[in-house]
Amino acid sequence: MSEDAVRAQALAEWLGQHALAAAAGGLLATLVCAGLLFAGLRHLHLHAPRAWLPPAAWLGLWVALGGGFMLATAALFAEAMEAMDADQEWGVFDTRLADVLAQRMAPGALRAISLATHLGDPLTLTALAVLVGAALLWRGHRWLALGWVVACAGNGVLNRLFKQIFERVRPLHEHGFAMADGYSFPSGHTSGSVVVYGMLAYLGVRLLPPRWHLPGVLLAAALAFCMGISRVLLQVHWASDVAAGFASGLAWLAICIAAIELRRRYVRGVSIA
Repeated sequence: MSEDAVRAQALAEWLGQHALAAAAGGLLATLVCAGLLFAGLRHLHLHAPRAWLPPAAWLGLWVALGGGFMLATAALFAEAMEAMDADQEWGVFDTRLADVLAQRMAPGALRAISLATHLGDPLTLTALAVLVGAALLWRGHRWLALGWVVACAGNGVLNRLFKQIFERVRPLHEHGFAMADGYSFPSGHTSGSVVVYGMLAYLGVRLLPPRWHLPGVLLAAALAFCMGISRVLLQVHWASDVAAGFASGLAWLAICIAAIELRRRYVRGVSIA
């Protein structure tokens, strides 16, 4: 085993032994980063594109280019998969962390996490997508409704495509508190939560009074992080699956929000406060 693999194994053992404390620290870091990012983006002004296409065509072109970019990331994921072999750093880290968690996680903690993780279930996120989309249409926000549906549905399609490409087997989980089937890489719970709750935060910034903006962003960041980390703690995903879910979800979320904002500036020439 290489020196890097030995260090990865030692880190995995430490994280597995202090899993809940490490998760709490990661949540705090996520909230700080989300708050700083929100503060920075409030002062970012995107320029409207030149009016050589109708708004609908421009939005479709942007999302298509974004989808192409996401497919291109599959090549990067393929390269990363080589580092996930059992003898490589990521593979050693994933395997050892799952083994330590299987030994150290208390049944009470697993039970609580297994209940919380349902907030990232495909059924929960799909129901939320339908309800929010219907509410946006009822309130007359047709373009926001379209952007919302494209973001939620598009992430689901991309995640399913990635899973079929890589066909990675899940870690063994026999504790009985959570069951998951299908392929493992990337984590659909993670990417779906990032996109759905991230888009909800964006809608809150667009439609709610300013006093709700930062709390909404922080709540969305907390939910997305907790849904991702719950899959590792429950041992239904490797840690690298969740890392890839965060990466793909954040990339698609950024593409969709940028598309909606560019379309809004295209038509109205206004910027978000």
